[in-house]
Amino acid sequence: MTTNVSFDGDWRATVTDEPLPVTPRFTGDSVDIAPYADREERERFLAATFGSDEWLWDTPDTLRFDPDSRKLVGAELRLPYVSANAETTFRVPALPPVRQGGLRADEVRDFRHEMCAVLCRAPEDAELACLRDLDVLDAPLDARIGIAPDLALLVQHGTVVGWSLTDPARHLTTPFTEPSPTPPSPATRRLLTECLNLVTQPLFDALEDDDPTALARLHATAQALRTQPTDRPRADTLLTLIANLLEDHPDGTTGRNP
Repeated sequence: MTTNVSFDGDWRATVTDEPLPVTPRFTGDSVDIAPYADREERERFLAATFGSDEWLWDTPDTLRFDPDSRKLVGAELRLPYVSANAETTFRVPALPPVRQGGLRADEVRDFRHEMCAVLCRAPEDAELACLRDLDVLDAPLDARIGIAPDLALLVQHGTVVGWSLTDPARHLTTPFTEPSPTPPSPATRRLLTECLNLVTQPLFDALEDDDPTALARLHATAQALRTQPTDRPRADTLLTLIANLLEDHPDGTTGRNP
């Protein structure tokens, strides 16, 4: 049983029996477990805690700990936009059973934890697994620590090498907003898969090459999201996910300068 894990730079934490009772928020760009409800509260939270944080243009994963108890109190885990190759895109690594638990820092010290580089997707995106690199797929995982409902850290050889989110459609929400307690509609689930297709390889590369079929898929997806009559907060989150693509390719045209 894994009782102690390391992060980048040999920063270490002990696994506890206290997962966070916070519903993860999947904003399209990241999965957040956080007690704050707006940007000002987030700034105060970061100032009162320690751990991994972004710095200037550097955007590693954020894990924050209480300085008195040294317990994990929040995290922002960023979604990579590079998907695994054709052989592994829909190959989520064999995941061990989830052990619900929290983390307690071994020392009060800031550190840096690199965001994951590779996204692996289960069929119909029932689960997302974000990995440090593809080498993680070459060996079994030691453990999956469920730090919040449906959100777990992936451990290999005693090191945190990624994270997984079960039923990501359920957790879709706009920043600083709790996800809807209502299950996502079938349309939302389908459109989540199409949006993830659009922002990852190989469809993203086709958009960069101004492929007409890819451009048509982009704008058909946007139109479906704009006109979806139900599940509006989740639909708005998905529109944000593809917003940059729509800016670069307005009305199905290239956004490149002549």
